[in-house]
Amino acid sequence: MHFTLTNYLDLRRLTLKGYKKIKLHGFNNLTKTLSFNIYDICYTRSAEDRQKYIEYIDEQYNSERLTNILQDVTKMIGAHVLNVAKQDYEPQGASVTILISEEELPDEALDASCNKGVLVNVPQHVVGHLDKSHLTVHTYPEYHPDNGLSTFRVDIDVSTCGQISPLKALNYLIDSFDSDIITIDYRVRGFTRDATGQKLFIDHNINSIQNYIAKRTLNKYQLIDVNVYQENIFHTKMMLKDFEMNNYLFEVNKDDLTPKEQREIMTKLKKEMTEIYYGRNIGKA
Repeated sequence: MHFTLTNYLDLRRLTLKGYKKIKLHGFNNLTKTLSFNIYDICYTRSAEDRQKYIEYIDEQYNSERLTNILQDVTKMIGAHVLNVAKQDYEPQGASVTILISEEELPDEALDASCNKGVLVNVPQHVVGHLDKSHLTVHTYPEYHPDNGLSTFRVDIDVSTCGQISPLKALNYLIDSFDSDIITIDYRVRGFTRDATGQKLFIDHNINSIQNYIAKRTLNKYQLIDVNVYQENIFHTKMMLKDFEMNNYLFEVNKDDLTPKEQREIMTKLKKEMTEIYYGRNIGKA
C-alpha cells in the first residue's frame, strides 16, 4: 500500500470505509522493518562436491549481485541510495549494507563518507553506518560434517521510515533466491503524531504477512503464522510443498542413485527441512 504524504497521512480505518486524511505533527517516523531468513538445501555426495557447492553459491550470490538486488529493492520502494558498503569473505559468504533516504538528497547535503552507490577504489574492508532507513544482506553457506547435506542461508533486513514501505519488495525478494524455507518477520515500531498530538502506532492495515505475498507463491508453500497484533509484530514461516529430488542434488542425478540411496537421501533432506522449519532438532534420521 502506498501512502502519499508530506505532513499528512492517509490512514485506512479498520472499518474499511475508505481513507481519512490525517494531518501529522511533523514527520511520519514510524519504522517498518522486514526481515528474512531464506534457506536453500542441497545434497552433496562427496567432500569435493561440498566444496564445489560452496564455490558455486559464492559465485552465484557474491556481493556484486547482492548489491544489485538491494539497489533494485531501493528503487521498488521509492527510496534513494546514500551509501553502499559490501564485502566478499574468505573462505565463503558476503555482506552488503545500503543506507537509504526517503527523499533524494542533493550532493552538498551528503556526508563525505557517502558514495551514493558508486563504488570506486573500494578498500578491502568497508565499514558502513546505518540510519533509520537501511538494507542489509548477509550470506551463510555451510555443510554438515558427515551426512552430505549443504545449506545456504541468506539474511535480509529492509528497514524504512516515512511513506516508503518494505512490503512493496516482499515478492521480489522471495523470487530473487532459491527458497526451500523462508522465515519472515515484519514489525512496525515507534509512533508518529497527528496535529492534535494523538499517537499513531501503525499507518496501514495488516493481519498477516501473507496479505502481501503473491497468490502463486502462497500456493507453492506450507505456511504458519505467529502474530502479536497488539505489538504490531508479524511472523510467517514457509516451506515448499512439492519435493522433486533432482532439485536437491548437486553434481549427481537421481537416476545415478540406487533406490536405497534415494530413500536415504530423501529422509535426510526432509529431516533437515523439517528441523529448520520448526526450529528444533528431531532426533537421528
